[in-house]
Amino acid sequence: MDVIAELREQEPLFHRDQDPEALAAPDFWEVGASGQVYRRDVVLATVRDRREAGESDGWEAEDFACLELGPETYLLTYLLSQVDRRTRRATIWRRGLTGWQVLYHQGTVVQ
Repeated sequence: MDVIAELREQEPLFHRDQDPEALAAPDFWEVGASGQVYRRDVVLATVRDRREAGESDGWEAEDFACLELGPETYLLTYLLSQVDRRTRRATIWRRGLTGWQVLYHQGTVVQ
């Protein structure tokens, strides 16, 4: 399987049947669509709370592109459509011995 196909299976980030603790690198952080910076512990707590509440997103991802940034490190971008908004997403992934880990994620609202 090629890299873009492997990474498409991981997105939208934290909204699939994944182990968020294993998926997020120890130094993971993200910038939300609001511009707010979130550290790993806050993101993982939010993911845990949403799963416990049984929230369902109904998201649709499309327009994927992938760029190699360095050895086993890639930038994946895509358009995410939700019920009430569309965002451009950017995720930096690194492939290690135990699989893929996410280093950084950002969402930007588009018109």
